[in-house]
Amino acid sequence: MALDLAKMKAKLQELEGGGKGKRDNTFWKPSEGDQEIRIVPTADGDPFKAFHFHYNLGEAARGGVLCPKRQFGEACPICEFASSLWQEESSESKKMAKSLFVRQRFFSPVIVRGEEDAGVRIWGYGKTIYETLLGLVLNPDYGDITDVDNGVDFALNYTLPKAKGAFPQTNLVPKRKSSPLLATKKEIAEVLKSIPNIDEQFNQKSTSDLKAILETFLSPSTGPLEDTSVISSVDAAIQELSA
Repeated sequence: MALDLAKMKAKLQELEGGGKGKRDNTFWKPSEGDQEIRIVPTADGDPFKAFHFHYNLGEAARGGVLCPKRQFGEACPICEFASSLWQEESSESKKMAKSLFVRQRFFSPVIVRGEEDAGVRIWGYGKTIYETLLGLVLNPDYGDITDVDNGVDFALNYTLPKAKGAFPQTNLVPKRKSSPLLATKKEIAEVLKSIPNIDEQFNQKSTSDLKAILETFLSPSTGPLEDTSVISSVDAAIQELSA
């Protein structure tokens, strides 16, 4: 009996897509080196979306989880635990607290030049780039950098970290001349209809889910803790979460 090539192709797509059946092309991450991008305008007039995450919580929260306190104004068990750790006197407890403190990340819809057929994707970046973009928008020499007729492309250089503990570096420079988003009005209209909703990309977890993630992270299987004050705080947190 001959192989079913359609099934074999589906298996390969599932493998490449991490079990989702197809590769998720919603997000874009720069490759090392030079590339050009264009930030796409959004219907609400704000293409620079800010989100607040907790990281370093193990496999159960791989990629981070939204902070309900900073993002939605609700109670956050992770913030509470990190704050209690920070009150301890030891350097290890403060180090652990810092790793759990909320971090801000920003996202914008972009078209990557040379990859226009991939459509609009979401680019995530840090505070420095965010401040750069806001500065350009408020600069009368640039104004609306996302304008579909007279906006500007950006030259982006991405450098991977060379040393342990270092962070990648992103350099963003606006082009001197304005240009249209795409070649025709029809193409532009189609692209504007296909912008992914950034707010829908990140799910808010319930308080019970966050407590479960924190309890799993704090369990003894995550590794040995040497500082007794940290151990005490962890034990107290586990007891409170289990109550």
